[in-house]
Amino acid sequence: VQLQASGGGSVQTGASLRLSCAASGRTFSSWAMGWFRQAPGKEREFVAAISWNGGSTYYSDSVKGRFTISRDNVKKTATLQMNSLKPEDTAVYLCAAATAWRRLSTLEGEYDYWGQGTQVTVSS
Repeated sequence: VQLQASGGGSVQTGASLRLSCAASGRTFSSWAMGWFRQAPGKEREFVAAISWNGGSTYYSDSVKGRFTISRDNVKKTATLQMNSLKPEDTAVYLCAAATAWRRLSTLEGEYDYWGQGTQVTVSS
């Protein structure tokens, strides 16, 4: 399993970015997917997760209402649409796959494959 995250960049407050995570592996449609982020000097934190069929999603309180997670099981991609970005959203964003679970998870330890991360920088 390999995960490749892309779409990060440097934007100003209020802008939008769309992150994509491309996955290899024949059973992508059976995995839960998640996005996490890690800011300098801070611990990695949960951002959003989606169940195997996209039927369930969950967001951290800090991004709820601004970010949307989705997936395309045919294209084997998971996407994080980020709107109304704030400086506190600045971080490296990582996508992750929980290949043992179909239901979504907010727990970092349940994700067994991780992408390399993509940098998001939001300036005021």
